[in-house]
Amino acid sequence: MKTLAVVVALVLALVLQTRLAPFLVLGTSPLDLVLIVVVYVAITSGPTTGLLAGAAAGLAQDALSSGILGIGGLAKTVVGYLVGLASTQFIVAGPLPRFLTFLASTVIHAAIFMGLYELLNLRDFGFPWGGVLGQGVANALVGIVVLQAIELLPGAAERRQQRGSGGGMRTSRRLD
Repeated sequence: MKTLAVVVALVLALVLQTRLAPFLVLGTSPLDLVLIVVVYVAITSGPTTGLLAGAAAGLAQDALSSGILGIGGLAKTVVGYLVGLASTQFIVAGPLPRFLTFLASTVIHAAIFMGLYELLNLRDFGFPWGGVLGQGVANALVGIVVLQAIELLPGAAERRQQRGSGGGMRTSRRLD
């Protein structure tokens, strides 16, 4: 069941990323919804699942883009593994650690992606680190909101159900 949820989230992120790319801009930086999903999966499921989600999402995103097949896949694979590994070693439950995780994952992804393109002499990026940091902040803000929303939804449904049944747990005892 969890695998299906990961696949659905990745497909949804890919569809939104490809269809709504011009509109997915926070400030001046484009969002990378696929990377946000990979980081979320890695944080919640660990390094192996993060690696697999990163590989699948990155290769699918490469196949849908005009770039070299495998460069984005490798970058997202490494990010998924590293974030999953870090989340098993450190507590990544609060907003600040999550913000830093999303920011660092965006910078690592960009360094690998642009570094491979530069190394293979396929494209010259110059020094776009201001844009990368802007994208990292945008990804971090959206990632934190999405993580908080996902974590609050099951609790919210339970609280509504309890309120609907009288605001709390009722117990009835018969006194004999």
